[in-house]
Amino acid sequence: MFLDVLRRRNPKFVEAAMALHRDGKVPANAYILDLDAVEANARTLKTEADKHGLKIFAMTKQVGRASSFSHAVMRGGIERSVAVDMACARATHNAGLRVGHLGHLQQVAKFEANAAAARFRPDYWTVFNDIKATEAATAAHKAGYVQDILVRIHAEGDTFYRGHEGGFSADDITDIADFIDGLSGGRFAGITTFPALLFDHDSRKVLPTQNLTTLTKAAERLAKHGRSDIEINAPGTTSSVLLAGLAEAGATQCEPGNGIHGTTALHVVEDLPELPAVLYLSEVSHLSGGKAYCFGGGFYIDPIFPDYDVQAIVGDEPTTAETALRSVEVPPPSMIDYYAMIDATGPKAPKPGDTAIFGFRGQAFVTRAYVVGVSGISTGNPVVETIENSFGETAAWPV
Repeated sequence: MFLDVLRRRNPKFVEAAMALHRDGKVPANAYILDLDAVEANARTLKTEADKHGLKIFAMTKQVGRASSFSHAVMRGGIERSVAVDMACARATHNAGLRVGHLGHLQQVAKFEANAAAARFRPDYWTVFNDIKATEAATAAHKAGYVQDILVRIHAEGDTFYRGHEGGFSADDITDIADFIDGLSGGRFAGITTFPALLFDHDSRKVLPTQNLTTLTKAAERLAKHGRSDIEINAPGTTSSVLLAGLAEAGATQCEPGNGIHGTTALHVVEDLPELPAVLYLSEVSHLSGGKAYCFGGGFYIDPIFPDYDVQAIVGDEPTTAETALRSVEVPPPSMIDYYAMIDATGPKAPKPGDTAIFGFRGQAFVTRAYVVGVSGISTGNPVVETIENSFGETAAWPV
């Protein structure tokens, strides 16, 4: 699905990645980033966010927290990150992209709070309960500042991915706000949820979830108690075309991730302003039983669509031709993805050493893939800027 979009909307990227691999300049098992497209996409999102008065924080986990990605995002005008965990906070901070939001989705562990406050001083820190609120406020107090705290809320009918549940009851929001304001080092700043938007497969549109309604109702309740100047953080399936609707619903903050590299579900069914800016590159290792086995390690395919025929562009020279497409069997999540198996029947069968290009929505931070940032693709002068692991650290490659 995403491979079709890559071939049609950013063919120079595909060809540049293949050429770099043929020249031995990038490793197999690598997420490759088109930094020119990332920068342009970030600028599009920032411009639209500013138009609607939204604060904007960049999510980096999907592309392995790459430092060159953070730099491209900053060149595009986005100055803050949202850190899904402490590893994201460290990586973006070290890359110079300040932490705008910490603690959502993953809370900060007890004995990491003091260090997080002292080193990152995030603009906002999300908490799920009074204990975490106290830890955040106490850590900020020790670091000599007052922390703006967002609270994750929920109500009956809200949607959460399995394992993402948690937060305060929205019915208690006014008492929660008062409690946080009573903490030394803490200040109630607003409310958050995830996801506020989701792609609907039936309508092929992005629709608001019940969670967004929960935020709106909680904001109304807070306003009746004199708290009208609050932050409403509403992440989920964010692209530039959706920011006007978020702002209309009362949101004050957005957090694009896949939108920055053009891999939201909506990017498959509509040509949005953001270009596809990430692909996965592998190499054929060996042949067996009519299959060409290509190196794995990064085959986490985000299951946002029902099962479909995964394909790859396979060849020994740069191409986006339909004749280079091959069906691929990817091991299920229950198996270690040492290899994926490419159909090797018929004419021009793949051979060891061939390059394989995949287009899917990944989550590089949960893989053992390399992440490679490439600039200059838009001008025909591709240059490898970084080769890193999924923690945004320089990788020891080739050895």
